[in-house]
Amino acid sequence: MKRRNAILGILLSAAALYAADDLPKGETLVDKYVEVTGGKAAYEKVKSEIDTGTMTLGAMGLKGAMTVYSQAPDKRLVEVNIDGVGKILDGVNGDMAWSMNAMQGPRIKEGEEKAEALRQNRHNGDLHWRDMYKSAETKGVEAVDGADCYKVEMTSKDGKVSTRWYDKKTGLLTKMSSTTKSPMGEMQAEVFASDYRKEGDVLMPHKMLTKVAGQELAMTIDKVEQNVEIPKDKLEPPAEVKALIKK
Repeated sequence: MKRRNAILGILLSAAALYAADDLPKGETLVDKYVEVTGGKAAYEKVKSEIDTGTMTLGAMGLKGAMTVYSQAPDKRLVEVNIDGVGKILDGVNGDMAWSMNAMQGPRIKEGEEKAEALRQNRHNGDLHWRDMYKSAETKGVEAVDGADCYKVEMTSKDGKVSTRWYDKKTGLLTKMSSTTKSPMGEMQAEVFASDYRKEGDVLMPHKMLTKVAGQELAMTIDKVEQNVEIPKDKLEPPAEVKALIKK
């Protein structure tokens, strides 16, 4: 019996090692995502982009018009006008991250919150992921909405770990999970990407569902304009935020 158990243990260990070796490398999966969504050349052609659509906060029943401005190499602004709430602005500009809304007023992000905002809002961030992450490691296979996906842990250069799930069949990114910093503290957020459609030469998700702190935030993109001129002042922090810098 002991000999049989020992042999069984060896076989199970060997099977586990084989399964681990059989998994594609994390960096291969991240690079494959760039390839299946258009490739390096297609991404590099997009120097600026304006996305327009809607944002809905499910449980609260709030809905508003959303516009996302993005410009290479490192400028981005998300502008949302929610009925009954007002305008919400969230942006990055070079090495600066900031936000402004009617509830919290103007705010400059610092520390981990700033670092995370700069990573998440990098123009063509998937193409330049090695600039922000020191490793990508495949941890196994898990189902997301019924589809088998490779689970990849991404470790940023400052040591923060986030997770991505890539569809085994298509190579598309279907889910992301990370711990986010905010004025309300640390929260776990899950983002589900779907409705991939081609814009220019790049395949991109047109629906993003974020689940955080018991709330669901849905973003739908209706229109994408690439390589359009974005007014310089649109990507600059507003006067209220600049006033905080001077203090």
